[in-house]
Amino acid sequence: MNENPLISVVVLNYNAGELLLNCIESIKKSIYKNLEIIVVDNISTDKSQKMCKEKYPDIKLIQNDKNFGYCEGNNIGIREAKGDYIIILNPDTIVESNWIEELLSAYNKFGEGLYQPKILSLNEKQVLQSTGNMLHVFGFGFAKDKGKKDEEIDEKIKKIGYASGTCLFTSRNVLDKVGLLDSFLFLYHDDLDLGWRASQIGINSYYVPKSKIYHVESYSLKWSAKKFYWLERNRKYCLLTHYSKNTYAKMYSSLCLVDLFVWFFYISKGFLGAKIKAELDIRRNRKFIEAKYQELEKKKIVPDEKLIQEFPDEIFVPTNVSDNFMNGSFNSVLSKLSKKVKKKII
Repeated sequence: MNENPLISVVVLNYNAGELLLNCIESIKKSIYKNLEIIVVDNISTDKSQKMCKEKYPDIKLIQNDKNFGYCEGNNIGIREAKGDYIIILNPDTIVESNWIEELLSAYNKFGEGLYQPKILSLNEKQVLQSTGNMLHVFGFGFAKDKGKKDEEIDEKIKKIGYASGTCLFTSRNVLDKVGLLDSFLFLYHDDLDLGWRASQIGINSYYVPKSKIYHVESYSLKWSAKKFYWLERNRKYCLLTHYSKNTYAKMYSSLCLVDLFVWFFYISKGFLGAKIKAELDIRRNRKFIEAKYQELEKKKIVPDEKLIQEFPDEIFVPTNVSDNFMNGSFNSVLSKLSKKVKKKII
């Protein structure tokens, strides 16, 4: 095994401004030196990609002629990457100097998988953003420990639901087996989809706490109607493509109840249009969704029952998205329905 393999870091840029320059500068300070840095630009208008290339001429800049979104934008970089290992990294991040050694060491220990570091807030360095992402039976994804203080109590590598797309480390071999990011998703839940697909063929995701990065959350869309549209459309897409028809049928009545809550939530936020648009988009793409479903079913090795056993019953929603009362009510219903569905399926 090569002790010092080439690692490609793919940074997708879309008007990230100064954040991009800071990100590349921090990558350059990595202790691990056998790196290829690829910046893929989704037709930014703020010239950040040009400033970056001027300041760091040895980076590889791929200039797209249109905005391909998060998924295909990153895929373009991954296809061009020469490394045995690939890191997908958001441009609004700063990495610690030993981040790569820790990720590589975890991979060497636990084997083929998708790995993420400890993600902390760039503005409040002691506040956690993710200690691993989790997948709920109804297709919701959430970051563990978000908003909590980083107390560094337990620094062990842990198996998680899926690795965050903010910073995702894996090998070329794994991506050859799992496939690249699903370009239909365009933006959001791409990491959830990738982790779910990986787990269906027996490839796990892991959290590596000794590798640390700092992240400015959602620099482009914040919590907007547009963001909620992508989240909801892509949640529905993942449910329809990842569960077998048999599993989906057993869940159907509970999914309808959850949907009532989601409608209520979107209306309360003033995002009714986003929910309607998400529903229409799923209907419009029924044929494509069915084809994707068939493709994933053929590859599936690990049955739904086995994966569902490990899904948590509650989700974590940050208070800046929904107040504590709404969270409590939603989680109470969600937890009951989740347990009911698990009994039916398992």
